[in-house]
Amino acid sequence: MIRNYIKTAWRNLAKNKVFSFINIFGLAVGLACCMFIAAYLYSELTYDTYSVNSKQLYRVGLNALGNGSVTDFPMVDIAVGPGMKRTYPQILDVTRLTNRGPLFVVYKDRQFKEEKTVLVDSNFLRLFSIPLTQGDDKTALIEPKSIVITSALATKYFGNEAPVGKMLKVGNDLMKVTGVIDKVPDNSHFHYDAFISSGTFPNLQQTWSNVGYYTYVLLDKNADPKKLEAQFPQLVAKYVVPEIQHDMGVSLSEAQKAVNTFKFYLQPITDIHLHSSTKYDMEPNGDMSYVYIFGALAVFILLLACINFTNLSTASSSKRSKEVGIRKVMGSLKEWLVTQFLVESVMLTLLAMILALAIVWALLPYFNDLSGKHISIWFFLGFKAIAIGILLTLLVGILAGFYPAFFLSSFNILNVLKGTTGTEPTKKNFLQSSLVVFQFTISTALIIATFIVYQQLHYMQNKKLGYDKEQLLVLNDTYLLGNNEYAFKDQLTRDSRVVNATVSTDVPGNGNMGGTEIYPQEKASDETKNEIHCNIYRIDGNYLSTFGIKLASGRSVSPEFPADSSAVMINEAAVSELGWSKTDPIGKTIVRSGRKAYTVVGIVKDFNYTSAKQKVAPLMMLPMHRHGSIILKIKATEVSNLVADIKKQWDEYKASGPFSYYFVDEQFASLYSAEQRTGHIFTSFAVIAVIIASLGLFGLAAFMIKLRVKEIGIRKVLGASSGNITAMLSVEFLKLVLIAIIISFPITWFAMHKWLQDFAYRIDIQWWVFVLAGFIALMVALVTISFQSVKAALANPIKSLRSE
Repeated sequence: MIRNYIKTAWRNLAKNKVFSFINIFGLAVGLACCMFIAAYLYSELTYDTYSVNSKQLYRVGLNALGNGSVTDFPMVDIAVGPGMKRTYPQILDVTRLTNRGPLFVVYKDRQFKEEKTVLVDSNFLRLFSIPLTQGDDKTALIEPKSIVITSALATKYFGNEAPVGKMLKVGNDLMKVTGVIDKVPDNSHFHYDAFISSGTFPNLQQTWSNVGYYTYVLLDKNADPKKLEAQFPQLVAKYVVPEIQHDMGVSLSEAQKAVNTFKFYLQPITDIHLHSSTKYDMEPNGDMSYVYIFGALAVFILLLACINFTNLSTASSSKRSKEVGIRKVMGSLKEWLVTQFLVESVMLTLLAMILALAIVWALLPYFNDLSGKHISIWFFLGFKAIAIGILLTLLVGILAGFYPAFFLSSFNILNVLKGTTGTEPTKKNFLQSSLVVFQFTISTALIIATFIVYQQLHYMQNKKLGYDKEQLLVLNDTYLLGNNEYAFKDQLTRDSRVVNATVSTDVPGNGNMGGTEIYPQEKASDETKNEIHCNIYRIDGNYLSTFGIKLASGRSVSPEFPADSSAVMINEAAVSELGWSKTDPIGKTIVRSGRKAYTVVGIVKDFNYTSAKQKVAPLMMLPMHRHGSIILKIKATEVSNLVADIKKQWDEYKASGPFSYYFVDEQFASLYSAEQRTGHIFTSFAVIAVIIASLGLFGLAAFMIKLRVKEIGIRKVLGASSGNITAMLSVEFLKLVLIAIIISFPITWFAMHKWLQDFAYRIDIQWWVFVLAGFIALMVALVTISFQSVKAALANPIKSLRSE
């Protein structure tokens, strides 16, 4: 029986090639989209699960009061982890990581600059289950001045030579390569290329009250992290309070008051990627809201594909009516007919699944570029993936074929043999109309969302930042020039292509600035209540003019003035947070943690020195008394020649490191890579959703027009023009699309309004976006319908009526 069903299904597919192709292709595109999104979501949701200890590893973080709210630090001080292990038996092990890059690495006569270099405890790689391909993972990082590198670095340094045992000069230290790893897994919240033994620096002061060490604890399987967290205040009282008392020279009660909001907490490592978004994280993390968004997209696109399948199947039902009638006359039961049509549906879905895999294979490189992932084709061909694919094929086949199967098997024998099916145009098919409305509701919503995402991205990239990011060339690591740094800068300023130059450790957008706690001197009696967190820039006298940053009042600080060693500029955000009026902060004093006092000599207008996703935070600008980077404001002409000339001059100074540079505007654009990817993904899936919805509408148009062939013939015989017929048929379908558009407006406005709340600076949603999206949806629908409507209107009425 099943063999007969399959043979019949194959004949019907071969007989209706156009409908079969549209059915299979539409469903295949929907399945391919669903597979792509599923792979993306799997990657996002499985971050840091590669470690065998993933369920027991927790990162220690710190919540501290700053700017009137709690600041989240995903790191703690050097002594916190070991101190916790000594105090709590539930903690089986602890490991730490702190950034040591960038460092210059020298092997023989070659020098390399490595950005991703960290200092770790000897058990770090073992706790995170990162295996060594060469070396012993139990001993590789025990000895001081030992280093484990990735295979990519090993090839870069040593070529085909065996790396283990080789000596490298890293910074100022000679280190021994004791191990090689392939690489840190892609789905990790950190990615580094070189791991240096923490024993290299054994005499570091063991403090509790600062931050800087990413600390991880391994808990006993039966430990309750919440109950353990509840005991952490005891550590604060025992170690942090006395340290604060000593450093600040205050009484015990005042020290206790200063750390009232000082709270250690535990975070599962599997939660870091999607639930930690502080500016102090090692890498930009994901966002759980995008997981929900893309998960919903996958479901909607698969539903659109199923709806498209259903509409096209019922559209061709009239061709199967006599077959159903004859089968019933010959004794076929309704259950057998339902089974036959479901087998056809599953068979067609199987063909669509095979085509979907081919689409995935062809487009996977483009999807990886689009999403920033490294998904392999073998992800879709593993045992679990194949098992899920088979279940999905059966589910989609039954879901998409359920309504057509019962619809076709319910035809009345007498009606069929008389030439009717009981589905005349007077009996409106509410379900089919509803499905088309649903399809275009989703499609229009995606079009609107795409417009708003791109508007927000354009707004952030073109928002007035408070400084001029164009034509700013940053020369990295000019401290390598030693005492020649300023001479090199002066030499460059004599070039007519260089407009201005400054030396600083800090550039807007690079996120490398330091921070501290400050409070107004006049409110020192209650410093804890009035203390705010403030970021720090170190600048010279040309910094403001080079970047085009405006002074609100006062003057700039400069290392050329000895008295400015205790002077500071602050931004308007700091003035506001300190509770001062904008008109009289000049001459006032702020006190920094550690009791260092500074006199305010200038107020700079707020400028976005981080991403425009965040509000401008308080900033203090201190005179530059050390080396940094040279930032040049250059003319727009002959840029490549200028860079080449600067490199030649760099080489003439025989710097102890290679020449490197970047442009500020390019770095600024990279701050919004996640939003750009979101915009591209929305665009891609919006286009696909519209195509699938159009195929569904095409199916419904074909179905309804076939039911009205004789009506159209009679109207033409009675004098109706082709234009009248086309308009009559099109209006009915366009009403459905218009209903879908109206439904989509409030839903999309609510969803996108909520999405925009994540941005400190955001656009207002404009009414014309909805009108334009609705117009696009209507035009797409009109073009789709017109093909069938015009064809029916131009048909010879004699052919449609002569069968009577």
